[in-house]
Amino acid sequence: MADSHAKNHDYHLVNPSPWPFVGAVAAFIMAVGAVRWMHGANPIVAIIGLVGVLYTMFMWWRDVIREGDEGDHTPVVQLHLRYGMLLFIASEVMFFVAWFWAFFDVSLFPDDPLQASRTAVTGGQWPPVHIQVFDPWHLPLLNTLILLTSGTTVTWAHHALLKNDRQGLKWGLAATIALGLLFTAVQAYEYTHAHFAFSRELANVPPEQQGNIYGSTFFMATGFHGFHVIVGTIFLIVCLFRAMAGHFKPEGHFGFEAAAWYWHFVDVVWLFLFACIYVWGSAGVDFSAGH
Repeated sequence: MADSHAKNHDYHLVNPSPWPFVGAVAAFIMAVGAVRWMHGANPIVAIIGLVGVLYTMFMWWRDVIREGDEGDHTPVVQLHLRYGMLLFIASEVMFFVAWFWAFFDVSLFPDDPLQASRTAVTGGQWPPVHIQVFDPWHLPLLNTLILLTSGTTVTWAHHALLKNDRQGLKWGLAATIALGLLFTAVQAYEYTHAHFAFSRELANVPPEQQGNIYGSTFFMATGFHGFHVIVGTIFLIVCLFRAMAGHFKPEGHFGFEAAAWYWHFVDVVWLFLFACIYVWGSAGVDFSAGH
């Protein structure tokens, strides 16, 4: 009888877990609380739901790590984990495609005759009339150099791990995390010095500096990228703690590999943002004249 139940395949059949149910309930509570909060209610329900979602994430990923330590992540399972991460990154690529689509649609056709309201707010040109854009060769260029450098440090950490250099792994991760935090700080500083707003309804913003279409596309694209940098930084911080705890081996380190892939994805997206929104989007602007 025991032989009939013996495992003769490379797949991992997970044990019964409470986390899908707990996570679904917590997400429902968070959604209901968020809707109530938007209608003026106390945000405590949304906060409780958010805490439940974060707790579910922590406990579920803890179980996945334990499964790996117990040998359940066979080569076939690791391959499928890689497929899952690649599909997740592909979905994130399409997420950013939407923001790039919005940006190019309005920037390439600022005076579209079928979009009379668009012409009214852009003045028939891009960048729109009266919008003072960022000089791409100042803070945006600095942030580009920061992210490119962080890509090299996370690669350093990966190669150190492959050579079982634990100190190199830790220092590479620490350097990448520091650069990620620096990028976020520079972007926050940049946002506080923007001469345009996200919407046209913000108080104390002169009408000629209202963001309208430009502000919306700029802040949505770069802001969501900034959010991804924060998520990636947290991802790498977890990897650093795991590395300090002795996790990751040269022959098995998917958790770190996934974090490195995600970080390189964030790097590449920023290069497109810098080239398209900052550089190409400000083409023809004379920054020596006060811009």
